[in-house]
Amino acid sequence: MKKWIVWSLVLVMMLGICGVGLAVQEDVEGELVIYSSMYQEILDMMDEALKAEFPNLTPGNNGSFFFYAGTGKLITKIYGEMGENKDQALECDMFMVAEPAFSLEMKDYGYLHSFEVENVENLLRFPYDPEGYWYPIRVCNMVLAYNPEAEDYWAGKGVTIPKTFKDFAYDPALKGYISMGDPLTSGTSYAAVCSLLGKYGEEYLEKLGENKVMRESGSTAIAKLQEKQCAALMILEESILKYVHDEKERGNEVTNLKVIYPEDGVVLIPSTVMIVKEEFSRNVNTDAAEAVARWMLSEEGQKMVLKGYMHSVLKDQTEVPEGSVDTNELIAVDLGVDWLYAYQNREQIQQLWTEKVTQ
Repeated sequence: MKKWIVWSLVLVMMLGICGVGLAVQEDVEGELVIYSSMYQEILDMMDEALKAEFPNLTPGNNGSFFFYAGTGKLITKIYGEMGENKDQALECDMFMVAEPAFSLEMKDYGYLHSFEVENVENLLRFPYDPEGYWYPIRVCNMVLAYNPEAEDYWAGKGVTIPKTFKDFAYDPALKGYISMGDPLTSGTSYAAVCSLLGKYGEEYLEKLGENKVMRESGSTAIAKLQEKQCAALMILEESILKYVHDEKERGNEVTNLKVIYPEDGVVLIPSTVMIVKEEFSRNVNTDAAEAVARWMLSEEGQKMVLKGYMHSVLKDQTEVPEGSVDTNELIAVDLGVDWLYAYQNREQIQQLWTEKVTQ
């Protein structure tokens, strides 16, 4: 009798262990390709999670579900695939790009597939398309950054570290000592420019030009900040948080890099997921795409977002990216972006940037 009880317990334990390993959505099949501007390391992590969740779904890009490029490059690639008349099929099934203005554009072109997310009005704390053509899945946060070990060095040069986006552009003492991403290639930098244009007008770009703002990648800008070649950066919070974490994992404590949450507000960018309409998609697999999109909005999917140092879109999520501050506090001071304005005036804004800042 005792042996029977012992073996029963062993069997229950084995079934429990096996149950943990069972895939949640084995019925989702076919092939899928997703264009995304999320950092490659984060996509690699998300790739593994999707392969575990959807074991019968085939990654369509050389063993990965994702094709990575910056938002600007992805948009250019998509335009090329659409063709001159915007009527050609694409080489992907889903988009995950940085700025929502592109979602409005693709919806207008008729390239998007509409789908429902259950209880969405109570699920999300950021806007979504009421017709179901796009939903936010991650929130990027544009902030400032500086080197706290270099404050005395910069003070000796008559430079005060800016505490606002306005000072970043308007303080003439910062001329030649500030850096940001290029809005012609970076979707989040483009969103920040649109937001700051809305708050300060075209003069903001004029002041950036007068201050000789450098346009650089995040890694280059961080290195310059640490080497005292640059006093302040306009940069994504996730870039700073990830760098600090990665160095800590290597056994290095970072004391020369810190986020500034600007006193005149932050720029939150709720990046979206979109599904390509079947007649324009590579694999004609909107059912699988819907399943993946809904998973990304699940608690498990949002944990991947948080691990990527981005903020969650879920209303009831209290966890924040490692090293960050409360998401709802950031929402309260968000400068906002007029996404319709950003979409409808993309060429004019890019031209204005070129004229005021780069020439």
